[in-house]
Amino acid sequence: MAPHPARGTFKFDKYMLVMEALRKSGAAITEHAPPPMPRHWLEAVHDPDYVAEVFEARVPYDKERRIGFPVTARIRDRVRHTNGGTWLAARLAMAHGYAANSAAGSHHAGYDTGAGYCVFNDLAVAANRLIEEGDARQILIVDLDVHQGDGTASLTAGRGDIVTFSIHAEKNFPVRKAASDVDIGLPDGTGDDAYLAVLARELPALVERVAPDLILYQAGVDPHEGDKLGRLALTHDGLAARDRLVVRTARSCGVPVASALGGGYGEDQREVAARHAASMLAMADENRGFPAPFGVAALS
Repeated sequence: MAPHPARGTFKFDKYMLVMEALRKSGAAITEHAPPPMPRHWLEAVHDPDYVAEVFEARVPYDKERRIGFPVTARIRDRVRHTNGGTWLAARLAMAHGYAANSAAGSHHAGYDTGAGYCVFNDLAVAANRLIEEGDARQILIVDLDVHQGDGTASLTAGRGDIVTFSIHAEKNFPVRKAASDVDIGLPDGTGDDAYLAVLARELPALVERVAPDLILYQAGVDPHEGDKLGRLALTHDGLAARDRLVVRTARSCGVPVASALGGGYGEDQREVAARHAASMLAMADENRGFPAPFGVAALS
């Protein structure tokens, strides 16, 4: 068994607590168990040799250090299901207007390695598969995690059918940023008003220009002022306004939104989980204002 990586701040119990918070919220939630991501879907985006390393639980220690934890057979099975969840959320969103994956958002995983707590890049893999199967012609990936989605940007670079948009803390991880189609790096301490002004200025114009069939939304809550690894200063209300703005902008153009959990870090895992749950519930509530032609949201 490989030794534990030097960094160990990632806590898997967050995901269970998110579902617990959603179930206790009183909201009507339809839960779906995602299928595991098929190997050939992953190999269509990632290096097949790296996919083999993960599937055979023999990821080299230097890659495990970049990821942040040992990649065991149990982790392999977990990430296959969480990655499958983003594809399933996308399919549900296209039927109902909005759906959420209560995990994943693994936007740092690149072609031949994972990084930053990400093993496979569910956003890039799901987008590629949806286009390959003819479910979408054009996809916009909106990444509002506090960290730039460098893996997603590099994996989709040069593809006119997948457009990437990132608003992030400029001085935060990763040190070397990749080139999204649109990148906006914000200074440390940016709060609600300045953040929302940038988003309101940039996103509607981008949606109109790209005319996507679907938005995959990396809805990390790590821009929150209390996040352990963030450098921005959004409040609880600011995060809710951000998420509502994304859904409202998309749905006003008839575009469905599928969100992935993304980043959120802190010593109190219940507090972090509550932020994630509030994010999904805010988006589902905003989607209810747009009934036809998509009907009732999968998470409503």
